[in-house]
Amino acid sequence: MRLQYPPEIKIIMIPCTGRVDILHLLKAFEGGADAVFVAGCLEGECHYLMGNIRARKRVNKLKKDFTEIGMEPERLEMFNLSSSEGPRFAAIAKEMSERAFKLGPSPIKHEARAAWLAEHPEVKEAS
Repeated sequence: MRLQYPPEIKIIMIPCTGRVDILHLLKAFEGGADAVFVAGCLEGECHYLMGNIRARKRVNKLKKDFTEIGMEPERLEMFNLSSSEGPRFAAIAKEMSERAFKLGPSPIKHEARAAWLAEHPEVKEAS
C-alpha cells in the first residue's frame, strides 16, 4: 500500500534530526514554505543518542522567536514517530498542509500574504 500525502509536501531527508539547524528551518520559509515540520525518531530511540532532543529544542526556540516577531508559531512543528509509522507520517503531512492553508501565506511572502488577508478580513494580523 502506497501512502499518500499532499503533493505540496517537500521531503528533505537527513541522517538525524539532530543535524537540523535553525538556519535550515528559516531557509525553508525563505524558500517559500508556509509551514515546516520536522519528523524525528521517537524520544529515547535516537540512533545518535540525543539528536531528536536537540532538534526539538531548536524547533521550540524558533517557535518562541516567531512569537516575538509576530509570526505564527503554529507554522513550525516537530513530531516524533518511528520509521514504521508511515500512515501517521501521512496524517501529519496532511494536518500540516491543512494548517498552512488555514494560516494563509507566510508573512515572509509579503505580496501573497497581503492578497490573502484582503480576501480573509476575519483574520487579524499578529502584532
